Amino acid sequence: MLVSSVAQAQEQVEANVLHESRIPVTMRNLLLAALLLSVPAPMQAQTAPAANPLAAEVERLSVELNPQVVAWRRDFHKNPELGNRETRTAKVIADELRKLGFEVTTGVATTGVVGVLRGGLPGPVVALRSDMDALPVAEQGDLPFKSTAKTQWNGQEVGVMHACGHDNHMAILLGTATALARMKDRLPGTVKVIFQPAEEGPPPGETGGAEQMIKESVLENPKVDAIFGLHVFPFPAGQIVYRSGPLMASADTFLIRIKGRQTHGAVPWGGIDPIVVGSQVVMGLQTIISRTVNITEAPAVVTVGRFSGGNRSNIVPEMVELEGTVRAFNETVRRDIHDRIRAIATNYAEAAGATATIEIGMGTAYPSTINDPALTERMLPTLRRAAGADNVRLGPLTGTAEDFSFFQQKVPGLFVFLGVTPRDQDYTKVAQNHSPLFFADESALPVGVKVMTNLALDYLFGGK
Repeated sequence: MLVSSVAQAQEQVEANVLHESRIPVTMRNLLLAALLLSVPAPMQAQTAPAANPLAAEVERLSVELNPQVVAWRRDFHKNPELGNRETRTAKVIADELRKLGFEVTTGVATTGVVGVLRGGLPGPVVALRSDMDALPVAEQGDLPFKSTAKTQWNGQEVGVMHACGHDNHMAILLGTATALARMKDRLPGTVKVIFQPAEEGPPPGETGGAEQMIKESVLENPKVDAIFGLHVFPFPAGQIVYRSGPLMASADTFLIRIKGRQTHGAVPWGGIDPIVVGSQVVMGLQTIISRTVNITEAPAVVTVGRFSGGNRSNIVPEMVELEGTVRAFNETVRRDIHDRIRAIATNYAEAAGATATIEIGMGTAYPSTINDPALTERMLPTLRRAAGADNVRLGPLTGTAEDFSFFQQKVPGLFVFLGVTPRDQDYTKVAQNHSPLFFADESALPVGVKVMTNLALDYLFGGK
């Protein structure tokens, strides 16, 4: 039997050895010691708390810096900017990092900011990432620092709001950067802070986000050994939710254009009806998940969110468009779904005499967010120490997506959720991320600072 912890080893000894009164006490003690030594090293490490000599200082600084972290968060919240347009946001961040002594690079992937803090001692390079962009959402809450910003998006005037909580991420990472800068001479390695634009996707026709930052060598010079990130989410405030391996789904937008032949609505046989073909395609797409994906091993979703075509009740139009999203947690399943979407749309159209063009991955195409298992196991004691053991729990798979996944394809990474729902509310019933009523309890901010700072320190002090 594999003994997975010291506690289980002790239980096994008590069950199988210690009750045997015929075994001398000395022999029993030797057996206990031998069995405890046989516990696999990784399992022992899993139960031992990770530590660094600066942990107590981090605890103190998380309290001391909190008023400034809250002020940053409220400033970012009141002044949100959409992806690739985070010019004011980037300036605030770059100015603060320069004050702290970071080597600062701006204009990365359009508006991104990267800061490098070289410690006084040699060691590995750890990266910490925050996203920067807001959403085209008109805020409906009643905060004193409520956003009233407006801008143009897709040809329409829209409100702008940090409805996904990225204002919290930036404030937490600035607080973390401040804490680490005060320890610079004692750091055994280098910290790289990455403030990333356009996590929600760049504007149509533009590039951006994590993928573009990687293309512009954000993980090089110095070369990053591991990367950490977090995201606020409707869990109890201050709670950390993690998962080893797949955590968040991949996300691919698809667009299907079905071209028929226009005719009078009273003479449908005179044309080819793309609305009927499109309806068949929608129904056919539903069988991908219900009949071809083993959802017990790899959950997946195919959703058609837009079906548009025609402009009069008595005209069969020439063309319709179907637009939707694909979510998966496995790259093989993801690619198979793409192939089946193409086959279903093409074959239904051909059977009716129509044609179909299919685009997959335009606009949004993110791989699954997959936490490195070894790094997750190594840093789990850090999470428990920083947030409190009772505030750290294993989370479920999440159908939302994150372009942090691009970083994880290049270097080991760990991404966790930070709860921001007030403790007196039911987190399963509050407004979700992307809602105009999304609310983040600021009591979670110091927890975020402690977690990110301790992740960086424990990784540096632990070496590669």
